Amino acid sequence: MKAIVVYLSTSGNTKAMAEAIAKGIEAMHVDVKAVSFYDAKPEELKEADAIAVGSSTFYYKMLPPMEKFMSETLAGIKPAGKVGAAFGSYGWSGEAPIVIAEQMREMGMHVIDPVLRILHKPTDKDLQECKRLGVDMAETLKQQVKPA
Repeated sequence: MKAIVVYLSTSGNTKAMAEAIAKGIEAMHVDVKAVSFYDAKPEELKEADAIAVGSSTFYYKMLPPMEKFMSETLAGIKPAGKVGAAFGSYGWSGEAPIVIAEQMREMGMHVIDPVLRILHKPTDKDLQECKRLGVDMAETLKQQVKPA
């Protein structure tokens, strides 16, 4: 089983969340990699059984490069059936993770709820929530891949 956590972080907050999510996944003995969306390779996304995507919110939506990643790169690998999660930090409104989750569902992914949104810089408690999301992803993945 493999997972990948892809993020676009303008101030480092969403990156910190991504790294904590990856730690939670890793704690459940699932291979995981946290990468900036700039470094996410389509073949890694195809190989992954679970994909978490995070973006900070800018003017009530995700940043344009992440919109392109979602509509072209992620949609292009046809991720239906994969476990998904959406997350991100925000300063005012926080819509980006909600939009990411909606798009993942439209692609046929099994999205973990609730969507994880954190105001500004994640606190230690927030990072524990991120790790919990990673654990939830890994547990959902393991339930889907039960041996016959």
